[in-house]
Amino acid sequence: MEEYGRQLSALKQEVLNTAKKAYREKLMAGTSGNMSVFWPERGWMVITPGSYDYEIMEEKDIVVTDLDGQVVEGCHKPSSEWRMHGEIYKHLPHVRAVVHTHSPYATSFAVNHQEIPVVLIEMIPFLKGKLEVSAYAEQGSAQVGLNAVPILERKNACLMANHGVVAVGETMASAYTNSVYVEDTARIYHMALQAGRPVVIPGYEE
Repeated sequence: MEEYGRQLSALKQEVLNTAKKAYREKLMAGTSGNMSVFWPERGWMVITPGSYDYEIMEEKDIVVTDLDGQVVEGCHKPSSEWRMHGEIYKHLPHVRAVVHTHSPYATSFAVNHQEIPVVLIEMIPFLKGKLEVSAYAEQGSAQVGLNAVPILERKNACLMANHGVVAVGETMASAYTNSVYVEDTARIYHMALQAGRPVVIPGYEE
């Protein structure tokens, strides 16, 4: 039990620290956004609570559920987007962490249902190509995750129509880094569109 407790505490700290960092970096506002890590040996996800202030969030506030939303441990309800996280983990075994943000530049393209082509070299290793847009689904529904899965099978992130960004990784650190590159890409692409006509990197025009 002692080892179990250490492992669970480490996962909670990982989620907590990343959530606070994302909030400080303005990748989300208010209580929007959510993130989780998957504990495959237990079949559990360790996820941020729903509608909770990031500035006062502590380790004890992080929630543990199974992939069907049954709370294993926690004093709060899990994020309203737990179904999205669960569907991604169910369908994509390589994913061990999910970061969902409402970062403003990227979300503005999601609102326009507009893809972002490969205009930066970092998009190739980190995002696996252009940023695609998954179809709109009602917030909090499983369909949000199901719509993103076909893109996330090939990419490390996607824009979600009229919603925001979801980034994935084999670790929380990699998922978070991918989410940062999504916003950086969107900001630079937005600025380039104002300045002229952005040029896609040769070989990535499609």
